Amino acid sequence: MSILERLDLNSINAGSWSGGTSIQASDGKLIESINPTTGELIASVKNTTIEEYEQILTAAQEAFLEWRQIPAPVRGDAIRRVGAALRENKDALGSLVSLEMGKIKAEGDGEVQEMIDMADLAVGQSRMLYGMTTHSERPMHRMYEQWHPLGLVGIISAFNFPVAVWSWNAFIATICGNVSIWKPSPKTPLCGVAVQKICNQALKDQGLPNIFHLINDESNILSQKLVDDKRIDLLSFTGSCEVGKKVGKNVAARMGKYLLELGGNNAIIVDESANFDITVPGIVFGSVGTAGQRCTTTRRILVHESRFAELKEKLVHAYQQIPIGDPLDQKTLMGPLIDEKSVQNVEAAVIKVHEAGGEILCGGERVGNKGHFISPIIATAQNEWDIVQDETFGPLLYLIPCKSLDDAIAKQNDVKQGLSSAIFTNNLQNAERFLSNLGSDCGIANVNIGTSGAEIGGAFGGEKETGGGREAGSDSWKAYMRRQTNTINWSSELPLAQGVNFDV
Repeated sequence: MSILERLDLNSINAGSWSGGTSIQASDGKLIESINPTTGELIASVKNTTIEEYEQILTAAQEAFLEWRQIPAPVRGDAIRRVGAALRENKDALGSLVSLEMGKIKAEGDGEVQEMIDMADLAVGQSRMLYGMTTHSERPMHRMYEQWHPLGLVGIISAFNFPVAVWSWNAFIATICGNVSIWKPSPKTPLCGVAVQKICNQALKDQGLPNIFHLINDESNILSQKLVDDKRIDLLSFTGSCEVGKKVGKNVAARMGKYLLELGGNNAIIVDESANFDITVPGIVFGSVGTAGQRCTTTRRILVHESRFAELKEKLVHAYQQIPIGDPLDQKTLMGPLIDEKSVQNVEAAVIKVHEAGGEILCGGERVGNKGHFISPIIATAQNEWDIVQDETFGPLLYLIPCKSLDDAIAKQNDVKQGLSSAIFTNNLQNAERFLSNLGSDCGIANVNIGTSGAEIGGAFGGEKETGGGREAGSDSWKAYMRRQTNTINWSSELPLAQGVNFDV
């Protein structure tokens, strides 16, 4: 049985869903899903029309009125069922992620495991939507805070994590009492449809309102509608810094709430004491995993000049051993980039490195005669170069010498993004300095592990042009709710705060 058959996908699939029901007409423009490994058509998904968008928004509003009344632990049980269904379909869905997006099978399965882990977290969180009680300065008064559902949550996700990022938002939004509308990337539409079917089949016959909704659009028309739509109470956007700035501005203009998970220009600091037995594999996975198409991908290596030559030699050797090819082949460690444009962007960046005075140590060649493959690149560079300051979304790693830890920290922080960072060191003082307010300015700072591979439970997100949003752990659930402060007077008097007298 093929991957598509295992996931109940056809050659042409409906793209507009309200719960487990498609509301789409038989005709409509098609979004073609192209296999980045071969350049061939996998299947197609129907484009959502403006009329269908309106039907879905109306249905979502009606569902919210019912869903918000259901107790949070019951909402958590719904997500428990979804998590169980994802466990049953992990192999098939992980394979689809590899087929449609191009990341290797282990990473595809790992992304589905993120969804399962997120479901587990959400189930527990459904019983911990805590508000704080505060002592009032007025006698016989009680003051506390509570949290209420927001309403509709719009989710615009990116191609590089075609299933997991939706779950980060949707599962927490759901247990908080919200209803979600998902607009996946037009580069990975089949993953969106497959997830919609799996999750809603798990909730079938439970008597619950339609909490998950899906729209598809190969253009930016529906994305823009979600951004501008006053019915969308929270808009979660994952994508580039450039587009994210516009999203944040437009949502703020209508006084809506937003979560932004944008680009990264992530660095690893390697000091004099670093253990290369873990440093080298940490760098290689961080820079080559998902063909360099993660927001947490390692882009820059800031290495102490005393160990520059040694690290350069070891990294070049490691890069030359990386098997490149079909991501569904268990031996492959790097698959294709998502499309031809992405390959061309990497090639253009290599030219700019040459023009700036850098040296290409390895990589940059096209691989094979079909698909979107390029060999991973290591280049010597200077941190201040324009090409280094901008994020190239692909397997391009810059090797930059530093004179000291303070020099390395300054260079790491001297970019406009602030997502993920790491240091490899056996020096406790250096590790603690890196983690202190004198160190990394990123939302994520690691010691002796790489920049990539976020663990569910910790709040994921960054600072500066990365957007400032937090998802997937800690108190990120609060972003999906509205806070209310309540003061109750249970006395027969009416004392005012701050001792104010107002006798009438």
